[in-house]
Amino acid sequence: MARARPAAGGGRWVEVSPERLPAWLDGFYGRHDGATEQGLVLTGASNGDTATLYPPPGLDDVGDVDALLTGVVRPPRVAVLLARKGAVAVGVADGTTVTVSKVQRFYVQGRTAAGGSSQQRFARRRANQAQAATDRATEITARVLLPYAPGVAADPDAAVTALVCGGDRSMIDVVLTDRRLAPLARVRHPHLVESVEPRLAVLEEAVVAARRVRVHLVP
Repeated sequence: MARARPAAGGGRWVEVSPERLPAWLDGFYGRHDGATEQGLVLTGASNGDTATLYPPPGLDDVGDVDALLTGVVRPPRVAVLLARKGAVAVGVADGTTVTVSKVQRFYVQGRTAAGGSSQQRFARRRANQAQAATDRATEITARVLLPYAPGVAADPDAAVTALVCGGDRSMIDVVLTDRRLAPLARVRHPHLVESVEPRLAVLEEAVVAARRVRVHLVP
């Protein structure tokens, strides 16, 4: 399936599932009376419209359309980290199958409308709970994902090729500052997948979303 949304600076983003990519490319060529290819950029022959293709995580070294079509058929193993203040979900996926996972919920007190010293006390408590949740998320990430990190995995063939993240970017950034997670931080994919509160079903949905090819269409 393909999903579209406006792009900052112009044009729009389209996300295309691997199964639909050949048909989507055929459609682009058909609508533009053919197109030229330069790496992963297609330029329509009829009007100069462009489509820039961004490979999914783990296929960053793909340099042209043919290589992309080959790569998405057998997607690489990836790690996934979804985090929000109230929960974390981590997993390892082969294709769309999550083979290893862990989901953990945390208690972080909601904001209060109380004023004065009570408000300050609640704010401190909430900050402490949020820090504890981040610390716990870091430990879970290290325990579950680090054994599959490049250069760490006992079997190099079992190592992930990318880390896909989703949820609260600031929390994820803090989690990945932990020195132990440096091997995973180095393969972190820049695109943040959309994620609601982490749970197993959301983790599985994120894996499917991560496999999609992102296309920037202009205009």
